[in-house]
Amino acid sequence: MDALSMLPEEWKEFMVSLDEKAFLGASAFRWIHAKRATSYDDMTDMPKKAREKLEKALPIVLPRMVKKQEASDGTKKFLMELADNQAVECVLMKYRFGYSLCISSQVGCRMGCRFCASTLGGLVRNLAAGEMAGQIYQVEREENVRISHVVVMGCGEPFDNYENVLRFFRIINAPTGKNLSLRDITVSTCGLPDKIKAFADSALPVTLAVSLHAPNDSIRRKIMRIAHGVSMDELMEACRYYTDKTNRRITFEYLLIDGVNDSKENALELSGRLSGMLCHVNLIPMNPVSESAFHRSKPKNTEEFQKVLEEHHIPVTRRREMGRDIDAACGQLRRRFEKQAEEVGTDE
Repeated sequence: MDALSMLPEEWKEFMVSLDEKAFLGASAFRWIHAKRATSYDDMTDMPKKAREKLEKALPIVLPRMVKKQEASDGTKKFLMELADNQAVECVLMKYRFGYSLCISSQVGCRMGCRFCASTLGGLVRNLAAGEMAGQIYQVEREENVRISHVVVMGCGEPFDNYENVLRFFRIINAPTGKNLSLRDITVSTCGLPDKIKAFADSALPVTLAVSLHAPNDSIRRKIMRIAHGVSMDELMEACRYYTDKTNRRITFEYLLIDGVNDSKENALELSGRLSGMLCHVNLIPMNPVSESAFHRSKPKNTEEFQKVLEEHHIPVTRRREMGRDIDAACGQLRRRFEKQAEEVGTDE
């Protein structure tokens, strides 16, 4: 277990194991997650002997900021190096309500969606909870901002790293740490029914988004590998279990791909499938990925698709495009890593 991944109660137990007072564990958690200490030397209210023990037993390791890019709309993308020299990307977006950070949950991804850059090259490994939290802390430090909303939609399938993601939620929600409301977090999954049901049972008030992208199995199998093992009926049954159990609305993400899933007939079929369900549909324009042969829907088709859903009383919005010109938009994040200078590189 790394220093950033430990819960408050685990910190107390760890300090006792070092023959130190349990309350010093609570202090260490607060210093790391609320005061953003990067070294035990920063913990000025902790005895020097305890700090020396901690430095030897459990060093504080944060992702290293390697490169920053800024889009024409002000969106910023960050490349971070992890302790094992792997890398992830995260994206900072500014809204009227404040700053939102889209973070990664894995190095790479094994889901194999054909429209997504994150899955190119497959899965390398899961991120620890502390590596997810570390993305937030490093961006806040670099940009001197407070991140008020977190979206777990970067590289990786969060529910393929389920236990670490839930641990991450508990860490950043802890009152003595970041103290971020769970209602200000969104987690996205391409559709793992057992994990959706488990998430419903967890009763965490985190917003759930499901990457649907098709109205039927035939189309979904053409663009999403997960659909070969999980049918639409199985997925929708799990989604209805979630809404019935939590009484919380699901967001269905629907990437509009020209000539694949964007016809009026597709919209009608989707409307029938979602009828009566506690949900809303977020229509997403296809963003360019050089390795993909897919293209975004024509504006006329997008407008007609939305109109059909609205006529059938399905709540629908169109996602605001942000960061597309620096490959920071939906489906464009990667696990690429290029050696940079010691200072944070910029491309603005």
